[in-house]
Amino acid sequence: MESCGIFYQMKIFYYITFLIVLFSCKKENVIPNNNVPYYGEIPTLLIENYVNRLYIDLLGREPLDEEMIFEVQYLRDNNVSTESREEIIYKIQNDTSFIEGDSSYKKAYYHRMYDLIKVRLIEGASNGYIKYINNNVWQDYLNDSLAGNMIDANKKLLEFSKLNDVINSENEYMKGNISINELHRRMTYNVIYDDINMNTFNYINAIFDNLIFRYPTSYEFNNCQSMIDDNSTELLMGESGNNKYELGLIICNSNEFTEGLINWSYITYLGRESSIIERDHLMKIFITDNDYQKIQRIILSSDEYAHF
Repeated sequence: MESCGIFYQMKIFYYITFLIVLFSCKKENVIPNNNVPYYGEIPTLLIENYVNRLYIDLLGREPLDEEMIFEVQYLRDNNVSTESREEIIYKIQNDTSFIEGDSSYKKAYYHRMYDLIKVRLIEGASNGYIKYINNNVWQDYLNDSLAGNMIDANKKLLEFSKLNDVINSENEYMKGNISINELHRRMTYNVIYDDINMNTFNYINAIFDNLIFRYPTSYEFNNCQSMIDDNSTELLMGESGNNKYELGLIICNSNEFTEGLINWSYITYLGRESSIIERDHLMKIFITDNDYQKIQRIILSSDEYAHF
């Protein structure tokens, strides 16, 4: 009986010692919801879907089997990190190596961008259609010239030049000779955009809605109308202009255009409008670098886009 009592006392001693050690240990502060994402366990199917989506959105086609295998393995080797995703996007945007069917990733990428902006602004008019319209404009120019109607002839020559600017903008944008702002300006300054948005009233409302996702205020509308119809010098977004060309130039180089461009990108790639915080963050980057491709890499490398 005495040995049982000693055994019982020892159990109590060890139990008390354990509690003292347990509660005297220093507790670490734990921040909730602060886990570092681990991408190594992402299913291969999700990675393949991400690569497939990238190729469709950036090139307008699905990846070939060898491209899919290479990209998936590259992402796996780099733990599917955000940096590795950005590197794949950068390659698609800039690689000039020969690719059968595409000439190069870069050429196919900029052709895709050109087509997307045409869809946004001129209902996706094909280059063949634009050239057909321009041939008719050129013929009208020749007819007016031969008839000695030089005022109308010069107007037709201007329209011919505008449509040529639209056609040439794909290659000029790819080479870095024009910005994405200028590309949008050209798409809204031609006879096709005018025909879609007939008369001054529709044109003013359309260019605001298409580019900056809002309609003009009464003050803005009246000033724009005076600029277009009367060639009157008016203020718009803090800048002065007195014709349709300058109106487009002012809008396409405004901060509101940048905000609209980012919002359009979110709608195009994520299926939703950007938040105020997201727009503010990316606007600062774009205004600093004037690099739309960088904005695209940030959006397309996100977990939300990738569905990871």
